[in-house]
Amino acid sequence: RCEDGKRSQQVTNSICDGYRCCQARIPMDRPQVIGINIDVTGGEGCRVAFLTNKRYSASNVTEPEQFHAGGYVLVELGWYFDTSDSRFRNPLGCKNMTRYSSYSSLDKCGCEYQYFSGMSYRNCYCNYGYTGNAYIRDGCIDTDLCKGRHTCKEDTNCVNMPGSVYSCVPKPKITKPSKFLVLLCTLIGLLGLLSVVGIYAMYKLVKKRRRIIRSKKFFKRNGGLLLKQQLTTTKKGNVEMSRIFSSKELKKATDNFSVDRVLGQGGQGTVYKGMLADGRIVAVKRSKLVDEDKMEEFINEVALLSQINHRHIVKLLGCCLETEVPVLVYEYIPNGDLFKRLHGDVSDDYKMTWEVRLRIAVEIAGALSYMHSAASFPIFHRDIKTANILLDEKYRAKVSDFGTSRSVTIDQTHLTTLVAGTFGYMDPEYFLSSQYTDKSDVYSFGVVLVELITGEKPLSRVRSEQGRGLAAHFIEAMKQNRVIDIIDDRIKDESKMGQVMAVAKFARMCLSRKGKKRPNMKEVSFELERIRTSPEDEEDD
Repeated sequence: RCEDGKRSQQVTNSICDGYRCCQARIPMDRPQVIGINIDVTGGEGCRVAFLTNKRYSASNVTEPEQFHAGGYVLVELGWYFDTSDSRFRNPLGCKNMTRYSSYSSLDKCGCEYQYFSGMSYRNCYCNYGYTGNAYIRDGCIDTDLCKGRHTCKEDTNCVNMPGSVYSCVPKPKITKPSKFLVLLCTLIGLLGLLSVVGIYAMYKLVKKRRRIIRSKKFFKRNGGLLLKQQLTTTKKGNVEMSRIFSSKELKKATDNFSVDRVLGQGGQGTVYKGMLADGRIVAVKRSKLVDEDKMEEFINEVALLSQINHRHIVKLLGCCLETEVPVLVYEYIPNGDLFKRLHGDVSDDYKMTWEVRLRIAVEIAGALSYMHSAASFPIFHRDIKTANILLDEKYRAKVSDFGTSRSVTIDQTHLTTLVAGTFGYMDPEYFLSSQYTDKSDVYSFGVVLVELITGEKPLSRVRSEQGRGLAAHFIEAMKQNRVIDIIDDRIKDESKMGQVMAVAKFARMCLSRKGKKRPNMKEVSFELERIRTSPEDEEDD
């Protein structure tokens, strides 16, 4: 409290000269209570009281108000809690610094216990290296001293430790490999890569070589040289259109004979749909195993069939002999076979009217007549059935599946072979004698005619139980003069019933049990064409 100028002499190390000012120091070791009276009467007492850490004198400050307005001081408040309060009696995990003069880095906080004016109090604080509130449990949290200023050098890493401790750990040395070592490793890697590539190339070469040797073996065994000679030249020396395909070509054309490309399966093999490199769609027939003893005969037949060029016979485009079994390539016929058209569920709207059926019969007869008499050598089909009659984009008939066909010389009248064909279509005379003649094809064609007339399958469960096929059932109806009862309902309402009856009578001749009583295919073709072109009233007569 400033009362007169002399009072300032009592303050040691006084900065004020005692005129209109006085100062009091605040010790840091214990709490102080400072009282200041402010003169508000306008006299010469103290008008301003403030805390400062700056030195001043009356010579440089004429007005204390101006000094106070231009300067500020940071004041740290120390909090002290009365230890007599039960809420603050527990040490909160802090070390008692009144009892112990030092602390370790694991001690997060410390508390000092003192007395003031008869009151005991505790002063708690976070130790160096920790920060937070020392008056709550676990309130002091370790600080990362490495994030601040530390004494670790550039070649070391600072590692923070609990409390006020950190350590300087030398950085790991990164040794660069020598140029020689890098070059050596690169060379070893290249040699290893070249070795792997070389081994793989050798493997592919050996595999290709084996495939070529295997293909040549099959080609030779399957009579490829003989077929190549027969396919490339004719008697006049002209080059034929038929060709020998490589196995690679056909695998690519059929997606490696994918099951998704299967058009059908039969007794002679599986037929796949394929597309050649020139964009042509073909039917690729993968035959079953062929007897090596009959390979030359097979080659002769393939060569012969490749020379057949008839609008109602499926064209044989060529074959592949590099595979284990021969593969034949035919022109592709898009609208399926006659069997499905007569007996199956076909989605399109094309109707099998009588006019269509008669036209198909005429086309089949013309093709068989050509094979029997007009070709270079007579060819017997040996498996005539509706499933082997295909329909092209205009629903024209195409005779297919010559897998069991046999050619004969002009002076031969029959072939003696193992029985081959399809039950229901097979000539009974051939079945008993194993001698196949041109009249055997006529019998099978007669069954096809009956199918066209009746719309029934050659074999059915009911007739099988009775021991009769479609041919026997038809002949019995003819004898009893009730053919009209077995005519297909889909053509009964048509007006050309005279043609239907005329074809039925001719079909009866084709189904004679003795081959000598049957007409030949040339006569069959002529008669069917005559029935087709004759007026309706002539047929009724």
